[in-house]
Amino acid sequence: QVQLAESGGGLVQAGGSLRLSCAASGRTLSRHAMGWFRQAPEKERECVAAISWSGGRSQYADSVKGRFTISRDNAKNTVYLQMNSLKPEDTADYYCAGRSEPYSGYYYLSGSDYDYWGQGTQVTVSS
Repeated sequence: QVQLAESGGGLVQAGGSLRLSCAASGRTLSRHAMGWFRQAPEKERECVAAISWSGGRSQYADSVKGRFTISRDNAKNTVYLQMNSLKPEDTADYYCAGRSEPYSGYYYLSGSDYDYWGQGTQVTVSS
């Protein structure tokens, strides 16, 4: 059984920064592709960033490119999302997700590609 726990959300002014963390427990996900998703009220869930198991490959939604950075520390079984230059439209619940297949050298952008999900952390950006 894998549990993912997100932390680091909160209220921030536009232009500010937050760093989200996603810690895995119950089983290591250090050899598994991971992703960060978000869902705003009345909007569909979208993948904002995804990373391969080694961290060698990553991809971002166009809306966050140049502002968000996904990274991972496999020794700590933790994935991060550094969010800079935040905008009000970044306001959403953010979720991390993990893929059960190990050692994939790719990133995955669809929610259906992931098997494990955290409970989410809320990010609110005020204007």
